[in-house]
Amino acid sequence: MPLPRHGLGVVEGSLIMDLGLSGRVALVTGSSRGLGFAIATSLCREGCNVMLNGRDCESLVQRAKILGESAAWMAADVTDPVACRDLVQETKKRFGQLDILICNVGSGRSVSPGQETPEEWRRVFDLNFASATNMVEAAADSLACTGGAIVCISSICGIEALGAPVTYSAAKAALNAYVRGIARPLAARGVRINAVAPGNLLFEGSVWERKLAESPHVVKEMLDREVALKRLGRPEEIADFIVFLASPRASFATGAVFVIDGGQVRS
Repeated sequence: MPLPRHGLGVVEGSLIMDLGLSGRVALVTGSSRGLGFAIATSLCREGCNVMLNGRDCESLVQRAKILGESAAWMAADVTDPVACRDLVQETKKRFGQLDILICNVGSGRSVSPGQETPEEWRRVFDLNFASATNMVEAAADSLACTGGAIVCISSICGIEALGAPVTYSAAKAALNAYVRGIARPLAARGVRINAVAPGNLLFEGSVWERKLAESPHVVKEMLDREVALKRLGRPEEIADFIVFLASPRASFATGAVFVIDGGQVRS
């Protein structure tokens, strides 16, 4: 079923919000699965053309087929600054411009607290911090031409000590600081940037899918104890907020980190 490009309605259970995004071009890194693909899907529903990105060509081809003619794809490792520049240029070659950048690459997999090494620090920071700063720097000129918007996907682990790997938590905290610090220079060029810090999300292949399969009672006890809404989140719930934040409807928001976690963090 084709995804509509404008107007209000419901597609496959998701509300089309009519956010003024019809015809705009979005680049979503890390969008072959999970939250990244949910963001790309929501953007397409709002009328955007979307460039998908990841490192697995087969997954990207499959996802682009699902989204139809509004989507293109390019495999690229965004921890490489040169690859980021190529990705931006390919997006503009395919769609003519760039209006929205979503920096979604990241992973919480690392060593246990106290087991960090210099090599692991570099790997995790490349994946969770440099992947975003590389893309912002590569896309800034193009976004300045369109008055564009950037949303970086952070984590509540960068806000509170929740028992996650120290390398991951520190990288996401650095990302939050970067977003707050770079907002003024980007605003001077007409570009907005914000971060979204999701809580615990359940989707196919996620760490919470594995934990639920291994210890459902432990997960339930954690949710009952730590999360006000007492459940895991869905990628679509986060994606719709991110798309709103990238749209003209959120035109006064920049330099902020928005927590969407069902009421878990207490900061």
